[in-house]
Amino acid sequence: MAALESLRPGGGGGGLGPRGLSGDEEEEEDSPVVLLSVLAQNRQVGLCFYDSKDSSLHYMTDTPDNYELHLLARVIQEVSPHVIITSAKQERCMTRFLQQLDSNPDYRPEVVTYPYLEFGLEVSKQRLLSAHLPFLPAFISERDKMSYLSSCISFDSPLMLRAVGALLKCLDRRRVGVELEDSSVGVPILHFHAYTLKGVICIDRDTYSVLQIFKSEPHPSVYKLHSGEKEGLSLYGILNRCRCKFGSKLLRQWFSRPTQDLAVLHRRQEVIRFFTSPRNSDALSTLQSLLRNISNIPTLLRRMCLSHTKVTNWQSLYKTVYSAVCIRDTVRHLPQSIQLFCDISEGFSDDLQYIASLINRVVDFETSIAENHFTIKPNVDPVVDEKKRRMMGLSDFLTDVARRELEYLDARIPSCCVIYIPLIGFLLSVPRLPSMVVKEDFEMEGLDFMFLSDDRLHYRSQRTRELDDLIGDLHCDIRDLETAIMTQLQNTILERSASLYKVLDLIAELDCLMALSSASQEYGYTSPKLSNHRRITITQGRHPLLELCSPVFVANTFQSSESQDRVKVITGPNSSGKSIYLKQVGLIVFMALIGSDVPAKEAEIGLVDGIFTRMQSRESVSVGLSTFMIDLSQMAHALNSSTGNSLVLIDEFGKGTNTVDGLSLLAASISHWLRKAPVDVPHVLLATNFHSLLRLDLLPSSGMLSLLTLETAVDGNELVFLYQLKEGICQSSYAANIATLASLPTSLVQRGVEVSELYRTGRSIKRVDSPSSHKQANRCRSVVEKFLSLDLEDTDLDLQHFLKEELLPSAGELQNCN
Repeated sequence: MAALESLRPGGGGGGLGPRGLSGDEEEEEDSPVVLLSVLAQNRQVGLCFYDSKDSSLHYMTDTPDNYELHLLARVIQEVSPHVIITSAKQERCMTRFLQQLDSNPDYRPEVVTYPYLEFGLEVSKQRLLSAHLPFLPAFISERDKMSYLSSCISFDSPLMLRAVGALLKCLDRRRVGVELEDSSVGVPILHFHAYTLKGVICIDRDTYSVLQIFKSEPHPSVYKLHSGEKEGLSLYGILNRCRCKFGSKLLRQWFSRPTQDLAVLHRRQEVIRFFTSPRNSDALSTLQSLLRNISNIPTLLRRMCLSHTKVTNWQSLYKTVYSAVCIRDTVRHLPQSIQLFCDISEGFSDDLQYIASLINRVVDFETSIAENHFTIKPNVDPVVDEKKRRMMGLSDFLTDVARRELEYLDARIPSCCVIYIPLIGFLLSVPRLPSMVVKEDFEMEGLDFMFLSDDRLHYRSQRTRELDDLIGDLHCDIRDLETAIMTQLQNTILERSASLYKVLDLIAELDCLMALSSASQEYGYTSPKLSNHRRITITQGRHPLLELCSPVFVANTFQSSESQDRVKVITGPNSSGKSIYLKQVGLIVFMALIGSDVPAKEAEIGLVDGIFTRMQSRESVSVGLSTFMIDLSQMAHALNSSTGNSLVLIDEFGKGTNTVDGLSLLAASISHWLRKAPVDVPHVLLATNFHSLLRLDLLPSSGMLSLLTLETAVDGNELVFLYQLKEGICQSSYAANIATLASLPTSLVQRGVEVSELYRTGRSIKRVDSPSSHKQANRCRSVVEKFLSLDLEDTDLDLQHFLKEELLPSAGELQNCN
């Protein structure tokens, strides 16, 4: 299918002409143009944009966004794209977002839509491989090109990659910046840059995984095994104590976008400090119990707009609004010096009280549930009340009518009754006589036969027709009137929907902060001091996840100042706690950046702009790369993207390659960072088993470099891990001791120590699991001589007998020797 562009006319309030020029302003022909491509699916947004000013492509990894697409709105506000590229097949939220954008008279970018097929993942990858990328090394192969690109752009974000494919197509069609060049010249992409919103910390998906900030695992229920997931042991899992669904969603957004905005972080901290105080536990319990009643307001309002509101929806809305009013009244008794409490007290307008009282005054929940349809209370509408009174007195009235009708019926009819059936009306019902066999027997003078049911005949008489005209279809009339009242009630509530949405935002924020304060109380966290200084100090820090799984946890301190000890190299034996320490520092810094208390005695955290890791191997989603190639990709990301205000965590870089090569690249990377002193050196925490890195003096002398190790003790042949960080260098890998702890056979460990010593001293290594070489050589010579003594031309030679009796036994002896 050929791609189809839907273009807004260039003269329509800021739309772009063929060269990307504004229709309202006079611009130079070479004015830079920004083209943004975006896809939104399942509350996730993936986007990228091209800036012709420096021919750079900026990408943002797939990120959660809400139904209103607030994240996308912030990106557009910051980037101000001239062109927005999106799919013709899109979710309702994107359609509404573009309509709102189009209604803005001050900023109306051109919108380009492509068929959904143009956003295919494989198509996008091929376009990326075929793009004009001058920075790639010459004569690079296709496989190497993919490996190279994986260090420049994340292949773990399918929405973003699909957006890149559509952006490259648009660039190629419009030939941005190369309009006058030959058609064979592609639009150049000189740089790839990871894009983050201003004030948002840059953290990639690998970091979220290795630090266990999020961790999904299959749901334990067999009914949800293939479709459902639950949060496993993760930082989000232990801190998410939210009582309402929207609180959990907002907390996940905070985790996905930690902030550098001190005002926002201080706003969160003051609420957490208030609720962690034991004297405020009653207010915490009251508010959390009320939060359980908060339902999905956007869904309820959307049902109202579509007139699909059920009785249960009215119940949920009433409980939500009533609980919101109670939350407001409770918060008004709390200190109004805390900004969130003040916002709730003022922001929860009287519209909430009005909506709650209106629903309570109009809706009869008890009857509505019993009859499974919307029912109003008495004294709401006099017309409805009158019709209901008629319905209530109808039974006695119809009994009198039936008594008079019986006087005019055939004497054989013993009894009759008048019934009312909605939509059909009033009918005369008589029992079926034994003589009434066929339909012709049902005919009675003055009556119109209607139907037979349960051996009763139903007729329409002159009197029932008069009742239809006089009383009418009461049941349907009442239903119609109540539906009209429900519509009026819906419209009244929808007119005040802005108040409900504001309630939702503030309640979700309150829920998140009370959840964090509950976790802080339970786990003994402390409030960190946040600043714009480029230093991090953590006193007696603990790993928030491991301390829950281990009966004893040894706390350790971390300190990185502005001009000293920025790069820390940690050596030590395996299992001594190096990786845990690295993750512990990363998690504590991360928790501070979402406003949470942290597991430490004291902490002063400078607001970093990114957390970068190379801590464990992972499988690439897009290509099958070796472990070392993945290491290099992650290392390149840390080297290229980190700044003097970033935190970089590196663990055992160089696995899967030659020791010398891995050691050389590691030393070169550390030296690269140290050469950036004193301003641009990030906080680097590096754990390695390459002890030669320090013994061979491969690193330059610098006050920015600090050498640390984790303390151990040897008791006889037993190695004891003390898990205590100290300055210095690990003098031994303690491989034999660790092998013994891992329950390897003693003889195997001893032989390993022997071989290691022989290799270290340059002496020859002899086999110990076979006889001497002289004896083995004699046996081999014997077998060869027997074979050579054969005369294969001898017709009397029994070759089978020779192999069985002579050669094979000798070969068996040799095999036993081996």
